[in-house]
Amino acid sequence: MTPAKSSLTWSPRSLFGAIVNPTAPRTGARRRADIPPELLARLNHGEIESVTLAEALAIDFAALLHAFAPRMPRFALDEMRVAATSGVTQRMALAGRLLLQHFGPTAYGLLATHRSDTLRGWAAYLLAAMDDLTLPERLLLVRPLANDPNAGVREWAWIALRPHIAADIEYSIDLLTAWTASDSHCLRRFTSEATRPRGVWCAHIGRLKRTPALGLPILEPLRADPHKYVQDSVSNWLNDAAKSQPAWVRTLCARWRRESPCPATERICRRALRSLKD
Repeated sequence: MTPAKSSLTWSPRSLFGAIVNPTAPRTGARRRADIPPELLARLNHGEIESVTLAEALAIDFAALLHAFAPRMPRFALDEMRVAATSGVTQRMALAGRLLLQHFGPTAYGLLATHRSDTLRGWAAYLLAAMDDLTLPERLLLVRPLANDPNAGVREWAWIALRPHIAADIEYSIDLLTAWTASDSHCLRRFTSEATRPRGVWCAHIGRLKRTPALGLPILEPLRADPHKYVQDSVSNWLNDAAKSQPAWVRTLCARWRRESPCPATERICRRALRSLKD
């Protein structure tokens, strides 16, 4: 079935399960075995956010999909059940495709504002699955998810869009450079994390592995970023690059240390060089 073509407006609530009000902060389970059955049931119904990776990975995507979209066709739910043993990124992408296929782009509004962090992650994958959006449009729409209070949603935001970003990396870097001046450390971090040469849970970007200097428009503005969340991402970006271009990373860090002698830059450079032997 071809995805419906329409503007990204909110769809009627009669199609979907109700959005649940926020709950008070809690301490999450560190192991799947420690998740109480009643808590897992609430996660599977989208009533609460997961607060640990163990909780997020324990969610039954078919149950959550049915809770959010009771009118989802049975065969689509069966497809999600069959995928239960697949990796989480594959299941996230499948959820985005199924929701786009059966409810169209209008599902984005309810997904992106839902209480469940997993559903907000599905919103990013719905954007990624749409074939009629330009890269600037995708980046505009993903901004709320890239700036989400939940760290997991922020990860899904860049992982979902990573293939589109990698497909035209120079154009992507040009667009994302403006984000490096954002007041939000989460948006600043998105720019470096989404363009890492190797990254985590994602395909490598060959152009950046071979020519990491292409990333300088993003890296330079962040070389003394005051927030450790951003510092860690920039240092990881450079650590990725050091696996292919160690001399380039050494030279860049030496220059940064001369031109920007401050604790933030020093921390970034120290972590960037952590995999290189003297």
